Amino acid sequence: MVRIKVKVGPKGQIVIPKVFRDEYNISYGDDLIMKENNQVLMIEKPIENIVEKLENFAKKIKIRNFDVHEIEKEYEERWKKSRNST
Repeated sequence: MVRIKVKVGPKGQIVIPKVFRDEYNISYGDDLIMKENNQVLMIEKPIENIVEKLENFAKKIKIRNFDVHEIEKEYEERWKKSRNST
């Protein structure tokens, strides 16, 4: 377990050390969840929602007739095939 001491800045902010950002793939603009459990503060990175990412990507490149559910089904089928082949 890695423990690193950080200071709280004047605006109540802390910097997440690079070793943790790299390990948990945390980048500028990412959403994080902060929660408390028995007086322990925890920071959690939510699991990425592939469907939401695809919808946002489609909006950015302006795909028309984009059926995210069809792509999600195909993604699941590929995932199952890759799991069965190992």
